[in-house]
Amino acid sequence: MRILTVFLFVFFLTACQTTSVRNQTSGALLGGVLGGMLGAQAKSYQTAAVIGGTLIGASVGSNIGARMDSVDKMMTKKALEVNRTGQSTEWKNPDTNNQYRVTPTRTFSSSTSVCREYATEVFIRGRQEMLYGKACREPDGTWQVQ
Repeated sequence: MRILTVFLFVFFLTACQTTSVRNQTSGALLGGVLGGMLGAQAKSYQTAAVIGGTLIGASVGSNIGARMDSVDKMMTKKALEVNRTGQSTEWKNPDTNNQYRVTPTRTFSSSTSVCREYATEVFIRGRQEMLYGKACREPDGTWQVQ
């Protein structure tokens, strides 16, 4: 329940922020949640693993979120629309020189739409980062990252 409360608080807080700050905050939130979930799988030192996973995930997610601009998001959504599961789309952002590779990893139906899980491999200043996400197709055909 605490995680849900924090998630909603951050979500509503970011609604009024600039796009860059919102991307960074959303990336940190998503990375933190995923890192915490991975840490929860640890057999020993579970509390420390959850805290460490959350902090590391938030840092990585924030870093990636801050660097993705509207073109990068458009390319990610295009990959979700046209790529088969396992097929990657790669590009280099000419403004930031960051390189991206998006690979849909799973396609499934929710109660209201088609959803896809995907992996994003990012090269920022020569350093590789990985981010995993899920997006669902809205009734108007656009992809909404969950």
